Amino acid sequence: MTATNDLTAQALSSAYRDKQLSPVEVVSAALARIEAWEGKINAMYVVDAAGALAQAAASEARWRDGTPLGPLDGVPITIKDNIAVKGFATPVGTAAGDMTPSLFDAPPSARVREAGCVVIGKTKMPDYGMLVSGVSSLHGVTRNPWDLSRNPGGSSSGAGASLVAGYTPLALGTDIGGSVRLPAAYNGVFALKPSLGRVPIHPPYLGRVVGPMTRTVADAALLMTALAQPDARDFMALPHQGIDWPGAVQGDVQAYLKGKKLGLVLDIGMGLEPQGAVRAAIEAAAKAFERASAVVEPVAPFLTAEIAAGIDGFFQARLLAELRMLPPERQAKVLPFILTWCRRAETLSAVDAARNLAMVFLMREKAVAATEPFDFLITPTSPITAYAAEEATPGNDPTRPFEHIGFTVPFNMSEQPAASICAGYDGDGMPIGLQIVGHRFDDVGVLRIAAAYEAMRPQMRAWP
Repeated sequence: MTATNDLTAQALSSAYRDKQLSPVEVVSAALARIEAWEGKINAMYVVDAAGALAQAAASEARWRDGTPLGPLDGVPITIKDNIAVKGFATPVGTAAGDMTPSLFDAPPSARVREAGCVVIGKTKMPDYGMLVSGVSSLHGVTRNPWDLSRNPGGSSSGAGASLVAGYTPLALGTDIGGSVRLPAAYNGVFALKPSLGRVPIHPPYLGRVVGPMTRTVADAALLMTALAQPDARDFMALPHQGIDWPGAVQGDVQAYLKGKKLGLVLDIGMGLEPQGAVRAAIEAAAKAFERASAVVEPVAPFLTAEIAAGIDGFFQARLLAELRMLPPERQAKVLPFILTWCRRAETLSAVDAARNLAMVFLMREKAVAATEPFDFLITPTSPITAYAAEEATPGNDPTRPFEHIGFTVPFNMSEQPAASICAGYDGDGMPIGLQIVGHRFDDVGVLRIAAAYEAMRPQMRAWP
């Protein structure tokens, strides 16, 4: 019999409807799993056991009375540290953070509550979300359940690790340069970075989105039914559309591939080259798409080291400006790697800052232009698999912090939807992510392509 911790959100919803399981049973099992694993992986910033059990009891009563709030009612979920949840602080992963409990739910937190999801707690992240690792001055080191000596990616590090460990079938992460897709790749789970504004957030910012992280594409689509509901607090939000998200990934999704033109990007022009195992897995995925009657063509590199340096400088200055608003004693609490990295912006002039912002928009222009001839792009999510858990970045060099995000960050700047799905494993058994990129606003198409690949990809390994 399948343990409740291994069931998808869809399976839990069906079990609740058929009275085979209750939300209280499921949440109790989730809390037991957290107790068993948390000492090893360190994924949870807050575990609200009492609150979760109370939410589960209310959900159980609704299912018993035939009045559930919807298919997500009673399904456990975690929410990333930097997404406000009423009653808990939002320190954004840093010991310098504000520990005042939030007075409100951010839009994504509010939407999942309205849908009846049981908020188990909040997951950990690195300082200010500026690392693709689980190293935090506040939270310590989050580890990858596939290999505890490796990191789970970031900055939605706890979210990715918790999904592998079976804490919940659903997690909310944020992504401004790859922060849901990279932990999805390192942990072998699924994540969607929606088009900018598709999921209302607060505060909104250039490239920043909230996205669903799950074990299956169908669960991500189900979660989007809640997340994509409107919220007036997001002044950058897209007009609401009544999209049938679950319906988009039902039926013969492989038929959707027929005749689709896919651009294969194995060298984007900046950052690290893909490791051999990563390249082989993405090439194998391309061949699978061709067998399903898609047309796959190579894409020449379209970015440059100069553009990458501009993005780096832009984010250095952004964080430095934020840190300078803190008193010196709080600044001193920030992870030393992050301080060293962002203080490089102290030498930048106003002209440098303007040039770096221009590089952001040049990256956007080039990403959109590279996608234009195709229906979708396929790329590695990360050029490497998970590196050492204690390293802030590969090699721990603050002068080269972003060389492993070259395939993800362009599509934040271009506002395009992109997803990561497991495409296999390297020789050490570490997961490899395939990224699927769509045209701006074609979130449904990205989910359909991902669902088609999910149905035809190689056999996945059992969860650790």
